[in-house]
Order: sequence, then structure tokens, then C-alpha cells
Amino acid sequence: MSNKVIVTGGHGQLGTELTIMLQKRGYETYGLGHQELDITNLDHVRRVFQKIKPDVVCHTAAYTAVDQAETDRDGAFLVNAYGTRNVALAAEEAGAKLVYVSTDYVFDGTKKGTYSEFDPPAPLGVYGQSKYAGEQFVRAFHSKFFIARTSWVYGSYGGNFVRTMLKLAADHDRLNVVDDQRGCPTFTKDLAAKIIDLFQTDRYGTYHVSNSGSCSWYEFARAIFEIKGISIQVDPCTTAEFPRPAKRPENSVFEHMALRLNGFEDVREWKQALKEFLSSGSL
Repeated sequence: MSNKVIVTGGHGQLGTELTIMLQKRGYETYGLGHQELDITNLDHVRRVFQKIKPDVVCHTAAYTAVDQAETDRDGAFLVNAYGTRNVALAAEEAGAKLVYVSTDYVFDGTKKGTYSEFDPPAPLGVYGQSKYAGEQFVRAFHSKFFIARTSWVYGSYGGNFVRTMLKLAADHDRLNVVDDQRGCPTFTKDLAAKIIDLFQTDRYGTYHVSNSGSCSWYEFARAIFEIKGISIQVDPCTTAEFPRPAKRPENSVFEHMALRLNGFEDVREWKQALKEFLSSGSL
């Protein structure tokens, strides 16, 4: 059993969930935020890893400001590309398995149907390009890795779409929500559990990890309000009516082909996960 685990980005939305879950399961866990681990400094990363001597590194730290990345290209690539290179090099030197959390934004969204792990990436914006560059560094510099692409993440720690919708509903009686982008909502609890399932094996490679099923942002919002019993008018709108600096993929629906072919259980349906989150009392 791999007992000692470093979680980069350990104070973020996924990193916090993963750190708590690992601790509950008996792992010696180091949830390291930016203050404890500056992933953009290779020498610093090496020193920290050599001191802790991890068995596993879960790399969740990332530059996630999708729109800001369009005007801060250097910042996004420094963290998501070279920061990931640094983590991959130091993890390899420490003999640790590596889990790199990537994104559905590595795809351009033009495919009709679901995206498998064997579809060629073609990211539209700087965020997706920098995360895909991170994937390439992982493949180049690490020998025992899992790349876990995920999407539309929400959970108990940090800001996300679910919290934003509930906050808006408190001040509005009508909302417009984009209906021409489809993807897979993902509950951090389910994502963290699957990451742990992965690194307990040697079935290395790239995986799509999200809750099962798909929806548009409009359908996601309607489900949130329906489950919470909130009466609010939600109207569908187009991406063109709600312009953002960064282009989003119209379709980033995942097929969980790698999970299936490698004998892992699929992740539960997204509405089931959403119901648990909304009834958990952690909002």
C-alpha cells in the first residue's frame, strides 16, 4: 500500500477534498498549498519531495482562471505547463506514482458524440493549451503516471457553479443560463475517490473521470433549483449572448472508456451526486 501522499494545491476545491479523504482512509497525507510548495520553482519542489519522500503525488495545483489566462498567457503556462514539469521531475526522482488532474478543455468541442481518451486534443484557449502542455510534460518526464481529465467540478470547498447559482437565486427571480455547451458535472467527492482507486493500481495512463451522464449549463442550473425546491425562472441562452474572453468547447462530454477497459467501476450519475451534495449541509 502507498502510505505517504503529497497533494499539490492542497487548499483548493479538489485538493482539500482529496486531502481529507486520504487522511480519513489512513494515508499519511501532505496537503500543500502555494505557501508550502511553489510548483514554479523546481529546486524548491525537489527539496520538499526529497524531504517527505512520497509514495504518491496527486497534482491538483493549477492556474484555473480560464478567462484571465487569455491575457496572462505566461502566468498560465508557468503554472500549468512548467509547474507540472517540475512536479513530474521531482516525483520521478522520488520514485513516487503521479496523478495529474487535467481538464475537458483539452478538446475543441466540435466532435459529435462523446470524447474518449484516444481522441486527439485540440484546445481552444490558453487554459486548455497550458493544461495539455502539462500532460505532455508528464508523459515525457514520468514513468508511472495517471492523467485524470475532469470537468465542471463542484464541491464543499471553494467557489463553483452550484454555489454561484444558489447565490444568484437569492437575489434574482429570473436567470439566463447557457444552453449550447454540454459537459459532465463532477462532484469532488466522487473525483477524489476515483483518484485514490487509480493510484492503488499500476494501470497507468490517461483517464476521463467525471460523473456519468451529461447536461448543458442550463439543465445543470435547473436541476440545482429543482433539487433545492427553489422557485425561479431559468431561461436558456446561447454562448453568443453571454460572451466571455475565452472560448469554451460546445461539447466536452466524456466517455469513460479507460475506466471501463481497465476494470474500474464507473462513476455514479451526475444527478445522484448533485442530490447528495445539496443535501449534505455543507453549503
